[in-house]
Parts: sequence; C-alpha cells; structure tokens
Amino acid sequence: MINVLGLCSYPIESAATRYRLAQFVEPLKLKGINLEISPFLDSDSFNSLYKDKNFFKTITKIGSPLLRRTLEITKIKNFDLLFVQREAMFLGPAFFEWIFQKIGKMPLILDLDDATYVQYVSPTYGRVGSFFKFFGKTDNLIEKAQIVICGNRFIAEYVGKKGTKAAIIPTVVDTEIFCPIEKDNEIPIVGWIGTHSTFSLLESVFPVLQRLTEKHEFVLKIVGAGREKIHLDGVKVENLTWNLEREVSDFQSLDIGLYPIQTAKSAPQEWILGKSGFKAIQYLAVGIPFVMTPFGICAEIAEPDSTHFNATNDEEWYNSLDKLLSDITLRKKMGESGRQYSLAHYTVATQTEILAEILAETFRKIN
Repeated sequence: MINVLGLCSYPIESAATRYRLAQFVEPLKLKGINLEISPFLDSDSFNSLYKDKNFFKTITKIGSPLLRRTLEITKIKNFDLLFVQREAMFLGPAFFEWIFQKIGKMPLILDLDDATYVQYVSPTYGRVGSFFKFFGKTDNLIEKAQIVICGNRFIAEYVGKKGTKAAIIPTVVDTEIFCPIEKDNEIPIVGWIGTHSTFSLLESVFPVLQRLTEKHEFVLKIVGAGREKIHLDGVKVENLTWNLEREVSDFQSLDIGLYPIQTAKSAPQEWILGKSGFKAIQYLAVGIPFVMTPFGICAEIAEPDSTHFNATNDEEWYNSLDKLLSDITLRKKMGESGRQYSLAHYTVATQTEILAEILAETFRKIN
C-alpha cells in the first residue's frame, strides 16, 4: 500500500477538495493507494471565512488550524508521498510544504486546478489579503515538485516553462451522481451556479437576459452569488445560497446553463486561462445544454452546436438563448449529446487511472 498525505487549505465544502482529492479516495484504495486528506480549515472555520470582510479579524481565527497543521509534523513519517492541492495553508509562504517534505524525505506532487501563480487583488479583502497570499509561493512549489498535476493545458504550459514535469487531469464529477433526471418545468429555468468571486461574470449577460424577457418567459436561477438580493428588471430571479447537499439537484433542475467569461480587475486574462471549464463539465454530466464564452480551455470543451452553443458577444448570447428557449426538442437533443460526451471524456474512472499511475510512478522512483 502506498500512503499519500493530501494537504489542502479547505474542507469538503470547497470544490477543489471535493473534486481534486476526496472523490478519488475510494477508487485509489482499490489500486493499493491510501490517500489521507488533511485540510487546513475545518468546516466551521471555512464557512465563516468570508462572512467577516476584515482580514485581520479573519487572521485571528486560524490559531487552531495552525496548531493542527503543526502537530501533523509528528506523523509525517507514516507517509510515502506528499500530495499538495494548491497549498497547505491559504495564506503565508510554503513553510509547511517545505518542512513536511524535508522531515518526511519524500517527493512532492503538486495539484493546480487554478492559476494560483497569477497575482490579483482579493475581491473580499483587497490589497491586504493579496499581500498575505504570498503569490510567489506557487512558483516555489512548482520548482520543488517532482510533478505538477494540472487542470488544463495552459497551466501545464506554465509549469513546463519552469522546468517541472506536468500532467493534465481535468476536474470531473462522478457521472453516476451528476446525471440527468426527468423534469417538466412549466417555465424554463435558465441558471448559473458559482461563487461570490465569479458572480460579476454572470452580470455581464444581464442585459441579454432582460432583452429575452420581451419574447420568452423563463426563471433565472442563481446559486452562490453571495448577494442577499438580486433584482433584474423584467426577469424572474430565484436567488439561492450555495448548499453542498443541494449541489447536484441545483444543476439537475436547470433547463439551460449559463457560463459567461470575461476579464476583470479581479480576473485577469492569465488567471482565466487557468480555469478548468468545470462548470461546463458539470452541465454536460447532468445533460443540459448551455451557452458559454469560448475563452481558454472552454474553447476546447465538448462540441459547439451539438452539446452547447458558444457566444462571444451580446448578439450571439441572445441568439443562442433564443434558440434554446424556443425549442424544447433542441434542448433535449443537445442535453443528450452533452451527456454522451461527458461519459466518453470526463469520468472519475478514467482520471483515476491517470492519477494512480502518477502516484505509483513517483513512488517507484524513490524505491
């Protein structure tokens, strides 16, 4: 049995922890690899993280997580490999990664599903939060890693320029859980599921959605925006907080998905290029058609006009959504095509094979 310690900043409520680590635990065990996940924050501290936007008050809440992480040093000898999902702690330099690797005398495998090497101004904590992020940490970890597992080819290209070996594993979902359901929404539901940090991307298509109400009746379902109230003249808006237990059913409830992408002050081009197109992969799995900006890796996901529509300006967004809202048969056909594409390209089983081989090969090199 190969024993792997998986370090990450956030608990299971974080998509990166769920889909880059947790969903592989059982499949890897069947292949003789024991992956033990150790998040820096527990669920309670994670859930309160962004409620108080005073960075210095937030800092005072990390005492217990810091102690827990420090005590883990005593058990590092029980592991063969160190697997770090982005970073061992969401702020500060790469101290724990360094000390764990040094004491454990084991190789580091880094997992990057985002371009965390790109500097940005924190939308929650501003420049103070950005300062304590230690953006140079990712470059440091890339240089120390035996191999970096990347969410897409743009991250892999960046890693390659640093002289470190890279492998690509897209962020996927369990297609037995994320699956289509029979639904008969009297009024079509057009939806977006995201986070407070990406809500501004959805706002970019608000004028198009308002224009569509002149011709179509639909409900705009927004999940995870981090806003108490969202008002859009003429549009019926269902505004929900994100909930882990409701995550799959929220995706399944939609008739049409939205995935707009654009650069912003808190989302520069290089950062967006690091995104893995995960929302599109979730839409495909549950079998719903969607409209997406073909930027970065999103330009390479699935089959435009068969599984989804691409849109680069307001007119294309309007025409694509108009077609889907006008034709339920088209929606079903595109949704079925998307589901088949998902089963062919984005399954946990396929990605487990790749991940298991990376871990096993890394282990073999030290034995």
